[in-house]
Amino acid sequence: MPKTYNLQALADYLGAEIQGNASCVISRLNTLQDASEGELAFLANASYRRYLATTRASGVILAPDDLQGFSGNALVVANPYLAFARLSKLFDQRYTHAPGVHATAVIAASAQVHPSATVCENVVVQAGAVISEDVHLGPGTVVGSDSIVGRGTFLHANVTVYHGVSIGENCIIHSGAVIGADGFGFAPDKGRWVKIHQLGGVEIGDDVEIGANTTIDRGALGNTVIGRGVIIDNLVMIAHNVEVGDYSAMAGCSAISGSSKIGKHCVLAGGAGLVGHIELCDRVTVTGMTMITKSIDQPGVYSSGTPFQEAGQWKKNAIRFTQLDKMARKLSSLEKQNKNNL
Repeated sequence: MPKTYNLQALADYLGAEIQGNASCVISRLNTLQDASEGELAFLANASYRRYLATTRASGVILAPDDLQGFSGNALVVANPYLAFARLSKLFDQRYTHAPGVHATAVIAASAQVHPSATVCENVVVQAGAVISEDVHLGPGTVVGSDSIVGRGTFLHANVTVYHGVSIGENCIIHSGAVIGADGFGFAPDKGRWVKIHQLGGVEIGDDVEIGANTTIDRGALGNTVIGRGVIIDNLVMIAHNVEVGDYSAMAGCSAISGSSKIGKHCVLAGGAGLVGHIELCDRVTVTGMTMITKSIDQPGVYSSGTPFQEAGQWKKNAIRFTQLDKMARKLSSLEKQNKNNL
């Protein structure tokens, strides 16, 4: 059954002011342009203000500056997008199982599973693992030996947690994520490769969210460390012994090479990459498809690469890129000649 709330209850939850009918019942969230009766919309971007006059929503989350001229039901807050994010938790329709261990789950005798945990179909919990209070292990998930899953953490279906991994409280890990696989460590030996066995683990702080099919490798000796409140998108690669500071964010397909350190409140946009053994200070933003090849010690926004162009023009410019060194040498020579002629 859909969850329903009246506007007064939602206002109390947000600490918002109400305009209009406080008893109006809301059963869903939706966009301004698509909402209908019984749904609550929000206006967080000025470019969507044109939909405000025609929306069929039963209520709208608005900032005070957007309330002027709007006569419908409204929840008035300083930050409508943040309010929408907080309300989304109330309307989440995710299916959850009742606490308990499904008959098809395989739990090692030395594992500890809290009675309030939910262990779904075909889950495997290996020796010495600890599954804490209110944890959810989705179907097909594996928790390796001596790993710890903290209170309130939700692992979706088919998550693989290797041995010796520590996951904090209230984390969310989406399907297909692999936590604690071996880092990519090999030593050359006369044309062949000798595997360096990865002896460290992975530490994940509280309130972390990890996207689908993301991989976080275990450390070679010490641990790979993901700080508190970090958010990681789908298809992200984090190599061995990387350290990610609190409340940093990584968008899809970004990749971090081994032993790099990322500060607090950093942002890596989609497809960004870091070479190994470098450091980013706090509050660095890396734009999409940027490759960072050396450490950054000043906060700010950093970019590399070139924007797209029509293909023919791009090919001409690509040829010019290869000529830059020759052009620079020629320019330097001309400057010297000019000085000599003065």
